[in-house]
Amino acid sequence: MKLRPAYKKIGMLFSGGPAPSANTVISSVALNFLDNGIPVIGFYRGYEFLEDFNINYPKIKKGVHYEELDYNITHVRNERGIYLKTSRANPGKDIKTLDDLQNAEKNKKLKNILDAFEYLKIGALISIGGDDTLKTANFLNLLGFPVIHIPKTIDNDYYGIPWTFGYWTAVDTAQKMMLNLKADAQATDSFFIVELMGRKAGWITYAAGIAAEAIMMVAAEDIDEEVLDIEVLVDKIANVIIARENNRRPYGVIAVSEGIVDKLPDEYKPKHTDKHGNILYREAKIGEILAEHVKKRYQEKTGMEVKIVAKQIGYETRSAPPISFDVVLGAMLGYGAYKFYNENMFGVMVSVTDNFDLKAVPFSELIDPDTLKTRLRDVPKGSDFYTLKERLSYRKSWE
Repeated sequence: MKLRPAYKKIGMLFSGGPAPSANTVISSVALNFLDNGIPVIGFYRGYEFLEDFNINYPKIKKGVHYEELDYNITHVRNERGIYLKTSRANPGKDIKTLDDLQNAEKNKKLKNILDAFEYLKIGALISIGGDDTLKTANFLNLLGFPVIHIPKTIDNDYYGIPWTFGYWTAVDTAQKMMLNLKADAQATDSFFIVELMGRKAGWITYAAGIAAEAIMMVAAEDIDEEVLDIEVLVDKIANVIIARENNRRPYGVIAVSEGIVDKLPDEYKPKHTDKHGNILYREAKIGEILAEHVKKRYQEKTGMEVKIVAKQIGYETRSAPPISFDVVLGAMLGYGAYKFYNENMFGVMVSVTDNFDLKAVPFSELIDPDTLKTRLRDVPKGSDFYTLKERLSYRKSWE
């Protein structure tokens, strides 16, 4: 189905967790459309207000729920945070099959969004967000509304793009914090278990761990079993610590991805959710669980005590000042949204290839047609990047 905007005005929103360079993307999108005489409406807090829009009692207000963006937006290119704010509202969460799209009860929130766009005379949407936001973009597009999507996640697990904006800033931020912890560990003969973001993949954990000289890095890719045997992992960590001490290096930082929470036994899995039903991974406190278990295992093996401190590094990485790479990448993705709009290419995600050349990736290549779930990209075992993190880990204990 070839879609064309009914009105010469676009809407833009940001949904999901923050990411460094978010304002670069927002600024670049607005600048490129405004330069070509196309008004831009920026919606606040993602789909928070749009999904509850009532065409019979339209209460959506300028300055409260949205803003008509002007050239002042270009001043935020390097600012941290998100100019449009964000939320985890997920209007498509009840859609599990294509038939559900025609179910009035299940598609109600999606139809509310389309009513809001019609009310405001918006002809196309630029959505910025993660996998749930991509699924919503796909649903709206299947319902006949023109959408172009810009991928966002510091986890870098998006299929169809080599690097997501904000990823390298997140890595850079985590590296600096972990190097501080390493210096503290060296001074006090202690160990830190650092829990890093990465719900489904170990990109942040591996890159930040490599950059910060972590002695061990563990993510979901390292666990072949459906359910993690905690005792096996605890034993491995304890052996690394003992080997470090035997080599007169009684200190170090161990990087662990929050994503291994998915493979925890049920008794350890978090039960807390946010108001939109999303599981709060941080509540599992996987770093604390491992630290306590490793202390006990170390004492069993040596008869002595060891200082192990658990530390979460999460929110600190999401809104850090963007490094230049992410500013350039974000600006290019924002320009790509206009480029593909101008070429009447909808139902696509903006991506880049070598030299930041733009590439449009159809939603059909990103989403499973049967499950309607997005394809994710982990760090393949045996890949050069995975092998690098293995080679740079402390290996004396198992070689």
